[in-house]
Amino acid sequence: MRLSTKSRYAITAMLDLALNGSHGPVTLADISEKQSISLSYLEQLFSALRSKGLVRGVRGPGGGYYLGRNAAEISIADIICSVDEWVEYSRARAAQTSVSSAECSPRNLWEDLSGQIFDFVSGITLQELVDQGLARDAAANDAASSVIGLRYHAA
Repeated sequence: MRLSTKSRYAITAMLDLALNGSHGPVTLADISEKQSISLSYLEQLFSALRSKGLVRGVRGPGGGYYLGRNAAEISIADIICSVDEWVEYSRARAAQTSVSSAECSPRNLWEDLSGQIFDFVSGITLQELVDQGLARDAAANDAASSVIGLRYHAA
């Protein structure tokens, strides 16, 4: 499994949607501006995300996108697999008739690693990433408040 630019942008856009979609539909133009992702690129990504049911669109004035499912039901692997093809080395290799054991060993290691990465990102939900980000922001704000408070008391 690889985490391509396409996958990173799709995850970023989905995070933006998860964070901002509770107040109404989010436009691709808003995501494009906030995340510095080309609008035409987002249109391509959202076409793939929509076809997999990860987002749903609302047309017309005031339209935009919502998450297609609850953020706790969307894994990072779901997002990656919707915009990137899942490459399985074993399928490509199965088409070949004769393979020596020396050739299989490294390939099997890559297949195992790819499977472990997939299992890892399958276990991370969009909601978990949102919660972690919000917790980090809250901790940073608390730390900044503490520094300001120390400066005030020192003066």
